[in-house]
Amino acid sequence: MNLSTFSIIFAGVMLNSVAQLLLKAGARTLGSISMASVTSLFSAVLAAAIQPWILLGLVCYGISVGLWVVALTRVDVSVAYPMLSMGYVVAALLAWQFFGEALTPGRVLGIAIILVGVVVLSRS
Repeated sequence: MNLSTFSIIFAGVMLNSVAQLLLKAGARTLGSISMASVTSLFSAVLAAAIQPWILLGLVCYGISVGLWVVALTRVDVSVAYPMLSMGYVVAALLAWQFFGEALTPGRVLGIAIILVGVVVLSRS
């Protein structure tokens, strides 16, 4: 895999991770959503549909899908798909930074294992 293709995949993964965090920020503003009735669920859907963080997250997802399609025209899916695991690394680090989520020793070890796997795959 060349640098250009890796850059496209990485940009898509980054946007996907940012989308997760934007959706989380939007979800935090919505609060806990009750699924007790259709009415409360419908109200939550409407509130989410106009929540700026959620809308921005969905835009990031859309762009990341476009980049993903471009990447798939350049590399085998068996190489590209595992690269999505970089998103776990980015999301965990950004969630730790922005939401104060815990980075336990087990999570750090998992992140290290993922990164080693990405390096191995990118060189194959």
